[in-house]
Amino acid sequence: MSELNTGGRFGAALRELLDDRSAFERHQDANLRPEVVAALGERIRETGVKYIYYMIPTLGSRTVAKVIPAHHYERLLKKGIAFHRTALTDLQTSREGELIGGGVAAHEFWALPDPETFQVLPWDPEVGRIFCTAYDPPQLGAEGGKLVPLDTRALFRAAHRGFTERTGFELRSGLEPEMTWTGEGIEVVAKQDASPAYQVENLEKMRPVFKKIISYAQALGFDMIQGDYEDDGQIELNWNYDRAELTSERMTTYRQICKQVARELGLQASFMAKPYNGKMGNGCHHNLSLWRVTEDGEENIVEDGRVELHVTDTARNAIGGMLLHTPGSMLVMANTVNSYKRFWDAGQFAPSGADWGFDTRGVAVRISANGRMEYRLPDASVNPYLSHLYLLAAIEHGIEAKIDPGDPGQPTPDIAAVRVPNTLGDAIQAFEADEYLMGAMPEELTRIFLQLKRDDWGRYCGLITQWEFDQYWEAIP
Repeated sequence: MSELNTGGRFGAALRELLDDRSAFERHQDANLRPEVVAALGERIRETGVKYIYYMIPTLGSRTVAKVIPAHHYERLLKKGIAFHRTALTDLQTSREGELIGGGVAAHEFWALPDPETFQVLPWDPEVGRIFCTAYDPPQLGAEGGKLVPLDTRALFRAAHRGFTERTGFELRSGLEPEMTWTGEGIEVVAKQDASPAYQVENLEKMRPVFKKIISYAQALGFDMIQGDYEDDGQIELNWNYDRAELTSERMTTYRQICKQVARELGLQASFMAKPYNGKMGNGCHHNLSLWRVTEDGEENIVEDGRVELHVTDTARNAIGGMLLHTPGSMLVMANTVNSYKRFWDAGQFAPSGADWGFDTRGVAVRISANGRMEYRLPDASVNPYLSHLYLLAAIEHGIEAKIDPGDPGQPTPDIAAVRVPNTLGDAIQAFEADEYLMGAMPEELTRIFLQLKRDDWGRYCGLITQWEFDQYWEAIP
């Protein structure tokens, strides 16, 4: 089998990682070190937390959790928390009545806490949260003790460690999550064909929203840096870039913050990709950089000190990998039926092709500043761990194979031949057709993800809409 079919070094490393039966035991041993147990206990006592959410992100960008009285922390560091395996697939039942991800007979997984992630929820200081990592229970014999491939948070963290070991680089990212708010008092009045973006009056209407979000985010360790008003009810608030796994974790937390603020203010908040025609969709641009970290310091290898807008040869190869695998990763970056409406609505700043350029907003990869590659295809409903995982695989392939994207406006033949899917159905086909990415990712992950997305597409294709009645009810004779 060729390296293309097996996902190269990236795929080989993930397969080895997922075959490690000692993973649970090593995590458990680390949790039970006396200094770890003492430190978590002290944090719980000094903060006054009485209840803890033991949380894990799902394949579909949600978060599942159990709430447990805080004083049980030491027992849980050892044993973990049991969840039905289909919790990682959002307990979604298919149109045929099958519980996707193993059915009702699927065994439980054990979620071991990651104690360093303990934080206090700023809107209720009696409640804390800890992220967990999912394992198959050790009692399952040959399959027990292994990392569950559907735990995208744990999978990306492990994949990133391997990427750094092989390449010497770490991936850092900053996200631009847009979202739409509706409710009394924040309605926008604008001139016809004029955008409400950036207007201070619209920011003022959203002042109660952004004040609470920024305050809660800062309390949870975010370095909030800026925000703006973009379209009707749409705001974007940004935090500083960091290692990609930390950025992904903050995106998961940011969604929880926004939903909490909406509850407190009697508003609705949505990360739906395209709520309205004629208005901008909710994107989630990924601003990426590659860093070489040594004892002597750290270096962003996407830029090399030149003043003019540019990218280095390594960055060009990374861009080449991202563009070449754009079709195969679109099912991840734009993972809902509604996601593709964002690309069909012309003139709304959403990219429509696998191309790149300097400081232009119509491309898939935009170089708006030296040292940063802005990947513009993901929308606000994206699973950030999964998007970074697929980008990491594409970047490594680009660097390893020295894939040349060509110059802006002058793509190489391989990149020029790339066609970006424009429906969820097309994206499903492109996902399966990318031999490298299919070989790079765990079989269970791709199989279950495909089942979820095929079910979404089938439900949509079978739904009769008002538009169809309007178009065809009286169309003949």
